[in-house]
Amino acid sequence: MQARYLLGFDVGSSSVKASLVNADNGKCVSSAFFPEKEAPIKAVKAGWAEQEPDSWWQYAKQSLQKIMADGGVKGEEIVAIGISYQMHGLVCVDKDLKPLRPAIIWCDSRAVPYGEKAFNELGADKCLSHLLNSPGNFTAAKLAWVKENEPELFGKIYKVMLPGDYLAMRLSGVANTTVSGLSEGMFWDFKENQVAQFLLDYYGIPSSFIPDIVPTFSEQSVVSEAAAVELGLKAGTPITYRGGDQPNNALSLNVFEPGEIAATAGTSGVVYGVLGEVNYDSKSRVNTFAHVNHEADMTRLGVLLCINGTGILNAWMHRNVTFDMGYAEMNDLAAQAPIGSDGVCIMPFGNGAERVLQNKELGCSIQGVNFNKHNRSHLVRAAQEGIVFSFCYGMEIMQQMGMDIKKIHAGKANMFLSPLFRDTLAGVSGATIELFETDGSVGAAKGAGMGAGIYADHNDAFATLERLQVIEPKAADRAAYLEAYARWKETLNSISK
Repeated sequence: MQARYLLGFDVGSSSVKASLVNADNGKCVSSAFFPEKEAPIKAVKAGWAEQEPDSWWQYAKQSLQKIMADGGVKGEEIVAIGISYQMHGLVCVDKDLKPLRPAIIWCDSRAVPYGEKAFNELGADKCLSHLLNSPGNFTAAKLAWVKENEPELFGKIYKVMLPGDYLAMRLSGVANTTVSGLSEGMFWDFKENQVAQFLLDYYGIPSSFIPDIVPTFSEQSVVSEAAAVELGLKAGTPITYRGGDQPNNALSLNVFEPGEIAATAGTSGVVYGVLGEVNYDSKSRVNTFAHVNHEADMTRLGVLLCINGTGILNAWMHRNVTFDMGYAEMNDLAAQAPIGSDGVCIMPFGNGAERVLQNKELGCSIQGVNFNKHNRSHLVRAAQEGIVFSFCYGMEIMQQMGMDIKKIHAGKANMFLSPLFRDTLAGVSGATIELFETDGSVGAAKGAGMGAGIYADHNDAFATLERLQVIEPKAADRAAYLEAYARWKETLNSISK
């Protein structure tokens, strides 16, 4: 019997990663990413961030060539393709499906005034009840910026798409998108269960710009003859899954059902939870999108909390406070201080405006230091506790929306390598933390297997997901954790008025 492989791409802003997964045993046989140094982001003006869409294609091609060579896999052995991608980007193409300008990517902030104006003029109730968010700085607002500032180019647009839609289009020659993708761009109306015509009308965006909508798990398109020749794939290979990076990270951790949580804690941190009913935060401190398994008759929404200042604070502490030791030693040092850091509180908000604080830019602050009793162990612990407390602050908003948080899934990486960080998160939230060996491109490959019908369901697809560790809340320490968290919140409230 010929071996069967699933191909997953993960289009990030720093690189494009590709992975091959054996469809029959679920094991990853090869992974690679390009470029090996961070991909360039063009910033013509302050607050702008652009990338050339064709660069994603070139990086995908280089990654694919390496994994096929390393894995000894032939193009005809790949039976399905899945794509994960950086969210909220804007790619504009003409009738020949050629990009008209560089992509405006997720971290570009030029569209903020356009989203705020729409929110104020259309009304908070209208936007939140239909879009579940403010139009904010998402894809629709970015397109409004193009319309006003590049009218001649706007007149040439045939379709607009997200980064993952663009890669799928390059593979197949067909432009299409998903409900999940449209929702992250503020193009989806959850109340009417259709494209958000009221927002398109407000911005003066033709509805013809929106590509055809295909199910997230389905044969969305197939590899074209031209792409097959260029990539060494078999023409007709189906593309069967597509998801934004955070929904896809949740998929990679087998997070599909209401109350399940996926968390990451790198430079910035994300808590992404699944909600089983249509709801939103009235202050837009968290964002709500269609999860990968959302259906008209089965509500599955992804509620996304993003904290900009997480691992970057820990790295700052490492560079400036514990520069004479490695991260493992730094974690040991932090553990020498008691829960609550003996009264020292750190606000981890030194990496820009925080949505969870209604876009306030508080900066990082250190409170409660006593020169006669505190040392750097208290500072390092307070930093990790401050990061956890910011997570829990946002998770309280998710709980107010109806989410019952009992279990947190995360990859064993970044801040989750710290025992103190893990124990504090379990202690304050009361949730069990499960750590896994996971990867976005591998998740996209497994998603492709689901979309192709190779796996019966998500539990079948992730039956081989390796759980590395389980952290349970320690009942004996819970009161101390909650006391420290309450003191941190009190401090936050006093400085954010």
